[in-house]
Amino acid sequence: MRTLLTLLVILLPSVGLTDYREEFRKEFLTKPWAGVQAPKNVCVECHASEMMKPEIRVIPSQWEMSWHYQNGVSCHNCHGGDPQDEANSMSPERGFVGTPKYAKVPEFCGKCHVGILKNFLESGHGKTLKASGKGPNCVTCHGVHNIQKASINIISEQLCTKCHSYDRVKIMKQALFVTENKINDVDKSLKMLKSEGVYTEDEDKDLFSTQAEFRTLFHTENVSLVRERTDGFIKKLNQIEVKMQKTFEELRFRRNFSAFLMLIFIGMGVGLVILMKSPKE
Repeated sequence: MRTLLTLLVILLPSVGLTDYREEFRKEFLTKPWAGVQAPKNVCVECHASEMMKPEIRVIPSQWEMSWHYQNGVSCHNCHGGDPQDEANSMSPERGFVGTPKYAKVPEFCGKCHVGILKNFLESGHGKTLKASGKGPNCVTCHGVHNIQKASINIISEQLCTKCHSYDRVKIMKQALFVTENKINDVDKSLKMLKSEGVYTEDEDKDLFSTQAEFRTLFHTENVSLVRERTDGFIKKLNQIEVKMQKTFEELRFRRNFSAFLMLIFIGMGVGLVILMKSPKE
């Protein structure tokens, strides 16, 4: 009987240890060590695989450098499908639409950029594309997957002269210049405030809406309209600057007040040291 009990005492821990090791392997070693992991994206995994052609394999790295990536816009947001299910990643039932035909690119992008689509279709670019199917579309100027933040720097002689002369384009760029510079100045000031730990959500929203309205407008290619609306944009941006200026003044006051208090404490400390070292009568 004692022999049996001794054997059980020896074997039970080893059985428990075996179960523990198996559980440990399943629940820990096969899973990420720490941190919240990004959800699986079979689109990226497939396109980046060695079996793909180089022009397809480069798409994920281009997307990771884009403005879309920085703002959480992923493959399925544009192309549909299920990015977490290999079997349904390209399923029409999951909304997969793939790559649009050239003439349909504006409607494809316009699912999100609604105001821009409307103005583009009414512009010279949009009418040319609709009439011939060969005019410029969104990707002609903005690129396909490596889309960068919109700015008037996209409007360049090198790009525009592929289709027409640069003379009229130069006039449009000059009309946009004042508002664009003001937007950049406001954006820099907001970044400075954020670096100081200031909450700027309201100002961010105001700037975003002004930028969006401005970007939508210049897709009309209407120079007169851009000039007409410039004062309105500058007024909105000035209002944001007034709010920021008050915040900057408050920050300066706090710094100066903190420095003043620090000097008082230093002075008090020096006074105490002098008093303590003074000879007693």
